Amino acid sequence: MIQARFFRKAFILVLTASLAACASRPGPEVLETVAAVESPEGRRVKVYTVTTRNRVKPASNIFDAGKSPHTNYAELTVSIPPGHKQGMIEWPGKKPDPKKSFAVVEQEVLDQATFLHKVKATGSEPKRIGIFVHGYNYNFQESIFRLAQMVADSAIEGEPILFSWPSQGSVAGYVADKEAATYSRDHLARLLTELTEASKQNEVFVFAHSMGGWLTVEALRQLKLQGRTDVLNRLHVVLAAPDIDEDVFRVQTEVIGRMKNPLTILVSADDRALAVSKILSASTQRVGTLDVTDPKVQEVAVAYNIQIIDISAIKGPDATNHSRFVDAAALYPALTARTQTQGLNEAGAFVFDAAAATISSPFRIVSGVLKQQ
Repeated sequence: MIQARFFRKAFILVLTASLAACASRPGPEVLETVAAVESPEGRRVKVYTVTTRNRVKPASNIFDAGKSPHTNYAELTVSIPPGHKQGMIEWPGKKPDPKKSFAVVEQEVLDQATFLHKVKATGSEPKRIGIFVHGYNYNFQESIFRLAQMVADSAIEGEPILFSWPSQGSVAGYVADKEAATYSRDHLARLLTELTEASKQNEVFVFAHSMGGWLTVEALRQLKLQGRTDVLNRLHVVLAAPDIDEDVFRVQTEVIGRMKNPLTILVSADDRALAVSKILSASTQRVGTLDVTDPKVQEVAVAYNIQIIDISAIKGPDATNHSRFVDAAALYPALTARTQTQGLNEAGAFVFDAAAATISSPFRIVSGVLKQQ
């Protein structure tokens, strides 16, 4: 009875937060190109887009929730307004104002060859490529601005790429979104292959959120089945609050095997959105809510070269606790600077201390046996 009441409360919170967002969701008009405003405080972020969404008009970068039979490409430059607050998106109205809100100041329709040429590393210096795979209930323009926000807040240099799959952008579209994510699996696997083949100097990072985590792991599995270990060895993958059934993930991982670079998973036991997902799927625990203090979790993480980090200490931007990754992006520079000697690149289960921007393990080795701290 207590558990049932918890789930009902969680569902109401998730639904309320989602409906609140939907009430002011940006339409495609926010992608209209406007004149840039020069400001010492402002910043521009160039975002490349690879999408399986349907392009509404041939010469436009307006995409709907339809499944495109082929991959579409675009380039948009987003202006970040002066006074921008970390973790936030200053949403534009029907007429974007670069002085007050995010705004698109340049854009171009690309073909595959032009896209690959633009992101290819030239010379001897490696180029960092970051791919963001959004989650459930996103429309195209929301995913564009979310990636721009994370890039601006993390201050990481490189080429940000949005992989946007045809989410319905609707609270009621959970099942349809799962199908759309699965539809996009081969497209994402092909993109990862193209990026690693385009230049041997490219460093390819993949950051996937929620249902985008399911899509990403399916793409990794696809690459392994295709014998493309060469591609897998070039990838650095982070799954934030992955909406994946725990048992399904175990089977996926058995196929993928140990990756050369540790697969990082950001989890929160109090993620209410994943609690609702568990009900909707009538399945077992979601990977995004794994308990890092469970010795079995630690053992599996070490066995498969996975790094599981509990980020519950980060305050989420909404009541669902499902979008902590937004603020994690802002903390990324401090986190990497302080954890270079603390096992950030090692497999295992860890807890993130938001105040100190460090991670620590809840375990210790006693006489060769894994014990909780």
